[in-house]
Amino acid sequence: MRYQQLRRLFFTTTMVFLCSIANSVQSSEPELLGQHGDWTAYTFMENNGKVCYMVSQPKKDEGNYTKRGDIFALITHRPAEGSKNVFSYIAGYTYKTGSEVTVKINDQSFKLFTQDDSAWASDQSTDNQLAEAIKRGSTLVVQGTSSRGTLTTDTFGLKGSSAAHKAISETCGVN
Repeated sequence: MRYQQLRRLFFTTTMVFLCSIANSVQSSEPELLGQHGDWTAYTFMENNGKVCYMVSQPKKDEGNYTKRGDIFALITHRPAEGSKNVFSYIAGYTYKTGSEVTVKINDQSFKLFTQDDSAWASDQSTDNQLAEAIKRGSTLVVQGTSSRGTLTTDTFGLKGSSAAHKAISETCGVN
């Protein structure tokens, strides 16, 4: 349960920064580490600990919907909290309660749990496998179902993901 709570905390913090609403005295604005192909790497300080993350948006998003918010795939390191390679997905809509998300990277497939508009892996081992697959893959495809029953398929490019991961890992001192 602690792992899921940390993921929820990560999501809340990330969304605050992505929407440029960060006004906390204990946090700093994200600093760009670099643009690497389809991925962008950032770092910021939070509660005296460095946070590093890489983020991408889909090249193609499909589904029979009329309105959808921003879509993001992220990998985050929080070394002060002992976490690394945390994969999270922001769908731009609220997921169907109790649904799962399927992530496909080349010939590998992963299941994520959902809450509100986000999805995460259930454990650190899966996060590590996802991070490795993203670094080595060519495309990432995410399928999920909205609270209205709409199936969506989002396709991401993985060009530059290895370089972005290297940048966040070096900056946060993560092996």
